[in-house]
Amino acid sequence: MQSLVLEKKDELSLRDFPAIDREEETLGPRDVRIKLHTVGICGSDVHYYTHGRIGPFVVNEPMILGHEASGTVIETGSEVRTLKVGDRVCMEPGIPDPNSRATQLGMYNIDPAVRFWATPPVHGILRPTCVHPEAFTFKLPDNVSFAEAAMVEPLAVGVHAATKARVKPGDNALVMGAGPIGLVTALSALAAGCAKVYVTDLAEKKLEIAGALSPAIIPVNVTSQDVNDVVKRDTDGWGVDIVFEATGSPHAAKTVFEALCPGGCVVMIGGQPDPIQYDAGAAMIREARVENIFRYAHVFPRCVGMLSSGAINVKPLITRTFDFSDSVQAFEIAASAPPADVKMQIELPQ
Repeated sequence: MQSLVLEKKDELSLRDFPAIDREEETLGPRDVRIKLHTVGICGSDVHYYTHGRIGPFVVNEPMILGHEASGTVIETGSEVRTLKVGDRVCMEPGIPDPNSRATQLGMYNIDPAVRFWATPPVHGILRPTCVHPEAFTFKLPDNVSFAEAAMVEPLAVGVHAATKARVKPGDNALVMGAGPIGLVTALSALAAGCAKVYVTDLAEKKLEIAGALSPAIIPVNVTSQDVNDVVKRDTDGWGVDIVFEATGSPHAAKTVFEALCPGGCVVMIGGQPDPIQYDAGAAMIREARVENIFRYAHVFPRCVGMLSSGAINVKPLITRTFDFSDSVQAFEIAASAPPADVKMQIELPQ
């Protein structure tokens, strides 16, 4: 089974991976076997490639990358009832322990025992097929493409963030960062009811893409504009109701309260590799509510529904598509962080 393998930091190869072949022979009664079609390149995949680790998760042996995926069911277990061979699907990549306390409380995404694709030591799905539980596999409506379906995973982060923010109709929000997660968060905030969403970044091309998504999105290039001045001008000095931090930048994280209104909410999305400075005084005088998110929970069906209805359109975020045979080159390009690209995807042979 040819797979995209991260051999070690800075070294990728497209090769057969016999260990996966052996593992994939077993199909449980409530599992489905899926032929992969489209896989997105996530920032975490690229980080493993360029750094060999993310926090405590270290690549100590070869690992297959990829976790944003769509495909077609080619086999079902004996007890599968909601899916059949031929169904087009997307897959939630984290499988929790059903007996864990976190899972039983409904917080399965923060189950310490969750097995998440392409997070050491669990392999990802840049390979021809995979076996996955029926419970975390979702049938696609006919009007949702494989490419859109592979965007459900990052979109789920944005929807989870908007849910944690408790968006109210007419809220104003600020999204710091116009990368894939920042832009799906902006779309999710609008879908949840925000009247206006400011989006900041350093890359003008990404801001152009952001501004084209909706007339309710106001792009702000922080190299030439002070977003706090823009927000205060537009809100008569009050500030935004919600700030979403989606850069993962310590410098940006230090400023999350500056544009926030009294009683507002900050949602921390971007991963921080090290401890960051936190202005407790600025939070205190606003009685700010601060939420942290880790991946997502209970939102995949909502995301599929919004793509199908047209409530959210992720097509403009897909800026480049590669053949599976060009996977190594695709990651090299992604690692260079081209300013004009938002989401790159890889299509597997069918």
